[in-house]
Formats: sequence, structure tokens, C-alpha cells
Amino acid sequence: MNNTAPKLWSPGDWNALFGFGTNILVNLLTLTALLRYVVKLPDDIVFGRILPATGLMLFLSTGYYAWLAYQLAKRENRDTVCALPSGVSVPHMFVVVFVIMLPIAAASGDPIHGWEAGLTWVFVQSFVLMLGGFVAPWVKRITPRAALLGALAGVSITFIAMKPALDMYLDPVIGLVCFAILLASWFGGVRYWRGIPAGLVAIAVGALIAWGGLALGRDFGGMDPDALGTSLASFGFSLPIPALGHVFGGFEYLGVILVTAIPFGIYDLVEAMDNVESAEAGGDRFPTTRVITADGVVSLVGCLLGNPFINAVYIGHPGWKAIGGRIGYSAATGVMVLILSWCGLVALLMALIPVVAIAPILLYIGLLIGAQAFQETPRAHAPAVVLALIPQIAAWGKLMIDNALAAAGTHAGAIGIDTLAGTGVLYRGLELLGGGAILSSLVLAALVACIIDRAHARAGAFALAGAVLTFFGFMHSEAIGVAVHPSIATAYLLVAGGMFVLARQTATRPIDLAHAALEAAD
Repeated sequence: MNNTAPKLWSPGDWNALFGFGTNILVNLLTLTALLRYVVKLPDDIVFGRILPATGLMLFLSTGYYAWLAYQLAKRENRDTVCALPSGVSVPHMFVVVFVIMLPIAAASGDPIHGWEAGLTWVFVQSFVLMLGGFVAPWVKRITPRAALLGALAGVSITFIAMKPALDMYLDPVIGLVCFAILLASWFGGVRYWRGIPAGLVAIAVGALIAWGGLALGRDFGGMDPDALGTSLASFGFSLPIPALGHVFGGFEYLGVILVTAIPFGIYDLVEAMDNVESAEAGGDRFPTTRVITADGVVSLVGCLLGNPFINAVYIGHPGWKAIGGRIGYSAATGVMVLILSWCGLVALLMALIPVVAIAPILLYIGLLIGAQAFQETPRAHAPAVVLALIPQIAAWGKLMIDNALAAAGTHAGAIGIDTLAGTGVLYRGLELLGGGAILSSLVLAALVACIIDRAHARAGAFALAGAVLTFFGFMHSEAIGVAVHPSIATAYLLVAGGMFVLARQTATRPIDLAHAALEAAD
């Protein structure tokens, strides 16, 4: 056997670096804007404390997953292994800001208190991940792939792909042109001059259109020359420093924090498990426990240094692998983030690059993950995949309604749930189906996949799990408790009973299981 060491860098890593790197950059720009303009933290905290800690966390995460990929490539003696992408969890970025940091900052009159509560929130979630990592392999082993990939596809289509798709049409001259540049290369195989990565070409063309249009009196991309000059003030070298006092300072809000930290910790656990399954479907099998516990460990390190955002394995492994990403792109992205965050360059990039030029990269990832859910599962399980999308669509729809009403200074309760229903907006239905959507998607899709396979006992077990999770508020709810939705929990119990009865009948009157297996594998 040839035991030569795997290559640390491949030509395709350039493509993945500019694709994944710009994805990470967008998230850094977004969280910076949230901290400065929503929580209203002072710039010395944002650029001098939080971003350096975030940068170190991302450097540790991307470096670790590059090392895992290197070990896998070495063990299997192949050069096609792609490292898992990772970074700040995007859904949780908004949750911790709008559900934890902003309300506490407003109630206390001090944004520093909001920051401290965010640190405590991540502290709790980190331990949920580290402990849950030892349970995840068992869950992954018994759950149909259609449920794991379907739940992931739902997140990808709604919370990853929809916003960039909408942004593209709000600024189509840049958005559609950049999208076409990426599609021609990453789907169509077009090679640009001297092999320049498509992501870099898209960013360069987008910036050229934006600044060129501004020079001609046209506003493409919303560029602001004054912001470019102001961004230079953030230059300066800042190292992360311990923030233990701030972490434990947030414990006075522990009651409020636990309501969301534990459910979202479980959300991260399931999503990471889905992403590991997605990578395995793409040919790279990583150890689930080590992946999930690593997320918890690096999140804890970042938290103790002042970063109020959780780390997560990202959706997108098949996409980066498809464009040639291997080992080096992950580690190189970590180095890039470290330089940007420690040297105060994030604000400059915020002012220099039009965000709409980067948005098509996220849409591309949404397309890949959505397609994979159908391509890498048995054709007979397609209904289960479609069902897995629906709770995520409900969660996304509710979020859009909530945000719109909040912008108008009101909320659904003030308008009246019945009034909304009278106009065709079934807000209560969106709330119930979309609450805990990642778990709802997983359980419902697993239930359907098992029924399709005539595995009625397993279907009953998933329905029973749905009853327990719903009873305690982990599914169909946005807060944990006891007897949160007893009617829905009872419905799952009845379904579980029916499935167990069917399983018993099947045992006494066997069906043609061989035929069923062939149908499922078709």
C-alpha cells in the first residue's frame, strides 16, 4: 500500500477557500453589524474583545476539521477527502442577539450586561454539545438517512438559501451576474482565466460593478465612500483576553437563558449530526462524537475569551467537495479569519465588498444540500424528505411574520390569532409546526420513512420519541416545560400505539419484506 502523506493543498482548495471564506466573511460582517447597531456595544468591545475571540474560535475549529480530514485521507489512502466546513452558527447568531442580548441590554440599560448574558448562553450550550456528542452516534445509527438529510435540506432551503435569493433580486445587476459566474463554474465546469477561482471572480466583478456604478452616478450594491474612510479607524492589533468575570456575570440571568440554551443546544446537536451524515453521503465518514464534542470545546474556549456565538459544523460539505475543496481550504480559512479579526480589517471589508456579491454562494449551498437529500436517499423515501422540509418552511414563515409585525410596532397576539386566521394567515399552525423545527423534521420524516419500509416498530419508536419531546417542549414549541402541548403529545402517543399494533400484526402475518426492501432501495 502507498502510505505517502496526503496533500495539504490541492488546486480545488482555491475555489473552496474563496467560496467558503466569503461565506464566513459574510457571517462575520453580519454579527459585527448586529453587535454594533442592534445591541449597541461600543467599538472597543466589538473590535477589541469579541472579534478577536471569535477569530480564535474559528481558527481552532477550521484547523481541527482540517486535521480530521488529513487523518481520514491518510487512513484511507486517498486524496478526495474534504474537510468539514464550520463557523459561527447563523440561526443562533440571531437568536442570541434578539432573544438574549438585546432584551437584557434594554432591561438593564447596559449593553455590557447583554453581552455577558450571551456569553453565559454559549457556556451552557457548549456543555450540551459536549455531553450530547456521546449520544449522537446512536441516534445517527437508528435514524433513516432521509430524515437526517431532509431536516438539513429544510434548514438549507429556508434559512440559508432564501435570504440570499431575495437579496439577489433586490440588487439584480450584481446579484444575478455573480450568481451566473458561480453557476457556470461550479455546476457547468467553466474554467476562468488562469484558473482564477469562481468565488474570487464573482467578488471582483461584483465590487467592480458596485464602485463603477457609483462613479457613474448609479447605486449598485449600496456602497458608501464615507463608510470606507471611517472603517480605517478600526485598524489595530488586538489579541483575545480572558473574560471569565463577564461569563459568570451573566449567570444572574440564568433562568431566562436556560429556556432557550438547552433546546438550541439540542438543535445544534441534531444539525451537526445531520451534517456529518451529509459528509458521509458524499464519501467522507467522520467520527460523530469527536465532531460534536469539538464544537462544544471550541465554543467554550471562544466563550471564555469573550465570544457570545456558538460554533457549529456547517451545511455545505458536498458543495465544497464538488468544486475541489479538500484539506487546505479549511485551515486557510481559519488563518484568514484570524488575520482579519486580530488586525481590525473586518470593518474595511464591510465597506469595500457589496454583500450581494457574496450572497449567491449561500444560494449555491442551498441548492446542493436540497438536491443531496433526494440524490443520496432511496427514491421511495422522497415523501419523507418532502415532509422534512415543511416544519422548516413553517418556522421561516412565522419568523417573517414576526419580523414584519415587530417592524410595525406590534405582534401577533395584539392583532389577534383569529383575526390573522380570518385573512388566511394560520399563525398558530405555523407556531406549532415550526417550533423546534429541526427535531420535528427529523421525527416526522423518520416516521414516514419507517412506514414506507414497513418497519412499524421503529416507526412507533419515533412517534413515541415525538410524544416525549413534544410533552417537554423540545418539539412544536419555542420553550421547554412540562405538558407544553399535551394534545399534540397525545396524538403522537396514539400514532405510536397504532404502529406497535401494526408491528404485532405484521409479525403474525408477514408481508413480503424482500419486496419492500427492493422498493425502498429503488
